[in-house]
Amino acid sequence: MIPRIHKRGSETIGLIRYLYGPGTHEEHVDPHLVAAFDPLTPDPGRNPSATYKQLERLLDQPVNALPAGRRPKKHVWHLSVRASPEDPILSDDDWAAIARRMVSATGIALDGDDQACRWAAVRHADDHIHIIATLVRDDGRRPRLHNEARRAQAEARLIEADYGLRRVTPGDGTAAKRPTSAERHKAERRGQQRTSREELRETVRRSVAGAASEEEFFERLASAGLLIRRGIAPSGDTLGYTVALPGDRNAKGEPVFYSGSKLAPDLSLPRIRERWAQTSDDVTQQPALPPVTEPASARRRATAAAWQALLVIDHANDGMIAAQIAATGEVLDALAQTSAAHTRQELRAAAAAFERASRSHVRAARGHDRALRQAARNLVHSGPALGRGEDGATAAMAIDMLIFLAIAAATWHAKKQHAQQAEAAHRAAEHLRAAYQAAAEHPMALLHQRGARLAPAWQRHHATAVRQALPELADRILAEPGWPALAATLAEAQTAGRNPTTLLTQAAARRELDTAEHVSDVLVWRLRLMAGLPADPQNAQGRRATGKHVVASPERTAQTETRTIKSSARRP
Repeated sequence: MIPRIHKRGSETIGLIRYLYGPGTHEEHVDPHLVAAFDPLTPDPGRNPSATYKQLERLLDQPVNALPAGRRPKKHVWHLSVRASPEDPILSDDDWAAIARRMVSATGIALDGDDQACRWAAVRHADDHIHIIATLVRDDGRRPRLHNEARRAQAEARLIEADYGLRRVTPGDGTAAKRPTSAERHKAERRGQQRTSREELRETVRRSVAGAASEEEFFERLASAGLLIRRGIAPSGDTLGYTVALPGDRNAKGEPVFYSGSKLAPDLSLPRIRERWAQTSDDVTQQPALPPVTEPASARRRATAAAWQALLVIDHANDGMIAAQIAATGEVLDALAQTSAAHTRQELRAAAAAFERASRSHVRAARGHDRALRQAARNLVHSGPALGRGEDGATAAMAIDMLIFLAIAAATWHAKKQHAQQAEAAHRAAEHLRAAYQAAAEHPMALLHQRGARLAPAWQRHHATAVRQALPELADRILAEPGWPALAATLAEAQTAGRNPTTLLTQAAARRELDTAEHVSDVLVWRLRLMAGLPADPQNAQGRRATGKHVVASPERTAQTETRTIKSSARRP
């Protein structure tokens, strides 16, 4: 059940007409009162002799009784309460009881207070009601409405339990502001799937992903085609900003601007500036890396940064963990906007879902997230990736690691009782899994074919390495469909002069594998990253064609060693 407090108004009659009217798309059916401050309140929906004016006069009577100078300018209070789509249809009596609980919980009309504000609850659909109230009590005083939105949410959670309704995840005040009903209706009239507020939030989020300075951030906003206004102090410093879509105009034909803080709490300019902070450790300990110019290289570095972030989440303090999670959102935004067509939809959905997981009341210790923010920057500046070859394979590698990062974020949020954030991170992980399937299908199929063609002796050799390095997971790995691909990767690693058993041990030691859906897939990408192998198997095939790093079979190696020992024994 979702309660929502709307903007306060100045005309009671206007809201009454809307509640009893047909709606913007004839969606209002049988509008009628289900409850009110007085059982004798006239109902224009069911009583033919009752009028909107009568209801307005009755609700506004305490307001009009005040001297004109003492009347509040915005005296109309409006709360809607909506059930979830899967909830059963409640009766009028149920909605009446819910309305009384809501006006009491919010402070509009406490139980037993005969001088409380006047209110009425109108139902014009099966799944919700609207409560209208006037913000002057019968004794002429104003109601105490401190934190009424939070109290309405708390009461909704109790109502869900009492009525057996779907339990909505409680919020903590850090979510982005939802579009208003007017914004949604405007988008519907224009045939748009999303409101201007939602479009702007995504564009601003993408513009800040990996940006290294304030000027670069504003340049990206301009390049995205947004209208920008900066608030400038007398000193010339920028105090804040607002943005608008060029085609979004109000009734006067003027652009509709939104400040960053109205899009999301972490998109205000002061909060964005925190992303460019650096700690002394960050400056002295981070090695200088060559610039990234290729999408595949950017994805490899993003994978490495995500792996390092997992270790931070496992062992660091809350502020540093919050910074890693927030920066993960930037990496997802950057990956989504540079992804190939066959993964783009799921990656955008993952980034949109994780946006909620990137904020909580734990303040991020910015500066410790430099590696992930640099990874996001690399992704943006390296440009769009192709769907096949090294670009596509490294995309699968990066997405595979980001799945672990999303799960780690969900686990941390759950421990902190951040219910909405944990749920959002889990949703993001599901979208990432879908994106991974699309990205990994081709390279994993090639590796599978190569592994299936390995000589039985080599397959037994690599299976032995798995059993030695990962005895508890070996049976599971060898039974997975991805085992041939892992065997092919172990063969390539050995060809490159790396010890497969050592690589497997290191890959498992750096992070647990129990939460992996397919352990063999995870090991394929970890080993290829650690051993410096091309992500695309065709690149590896081309390298072997040059004749470098040829390794004999295990049996031939053993025979050679035996002959060498015998030869040495015959020497004088």
